[in-house]
Amino acid sequence: MQAARRQLAARLRKIRTEAGLTATELARRLDWYPSKVSRIEHARTPPAIADIRVWCAACGADNAVEDLVASAQSADSMYMEWRRLQKTGLRHLQESRAELYDRTRLFRVYCSTVIPGLLQTPAYAAALLESISRFHNTPNDVTEAVEARMKRSRVLYTNGNRFSVLVEESVLQYQIGDTETMAGQLGYLLTLMSLPSVSLGVIPFSAPRPTWPLETFNVFDDARVHVELLSAAVKITAPSEVEQYVRASKTMAGMAVYGSAARELITEAITHLG
Repeated sequence: MQAARRQLAARLRKIRTEAGLTATELARRLDWYPSKVSRIEHARTPPAIADIRVWCAACGADNAVEDLVASAQSADSMYMEWRRLQKTGLRHLQESRAELYDRTRLFRVYCSTVIPGLLQTPAYAAALLESISRFHNTPNDVTEAVEARMKRSRVLYTNGNRFSVLVEESVLQYQIGDTETMAGQLGYLLTLMSLPSVSLGVIPFSAPRPTWPLETFNVFDDARVHVELLSAAVKITAPSEVEQYVRASKTMAGMAVYGSAARELITEAITHLG
């Protein structure tokens, strides 16, 4: 949180200096005390949205306003440790995102470690959430969390929704749960590929890589990104940062195989289970 505030402060300071203004000159233009400019630039006082707008206007940087406003609005919530999000168990976390999933129409999903949540079977989700619960030492409500995750997955069948899903080939090889669980999960992927709303791409081990494997992320209507780290969940709404994830998704989509080629990789993974 504090790091996000310092980053915002640094961007405002850069806008001022690029405009050729001293802190005293900017304060005079805004009819502020000079100390207010100093407190904002040193991240001691978070700027109000109105402060950001007049700051940019005074510096001739109106094109930076929306990006900075989004950064300011998310500074307090963009980085949330899992231990805080999961302190009452996993079910609440699954349910807390239901509204976002319900209103989203375009989903861009990239996973380099596990099958994406929307495409998971109950058995696979249970095995995964059980391991997460153990690792983070959260209250064990895995059964309820799985039910909530399956309920959220109904958006796959909502008219008008589109899903651009990318997984690394390694995801097909990592065994979550027992052999039967993994086989059922891979078979379910083959079924989901027949849905007209789902574009499932697999990035082969052998694919030339203009970009490296990234952390798991979900993009919602090209306006908001959720990034999953080991220790925390990161929410991104600043347009310039969201655009980077959209661009990364499109780049990696060009590395993936689809249709029969993707089915072949999934089928091979099922065969190797035996």
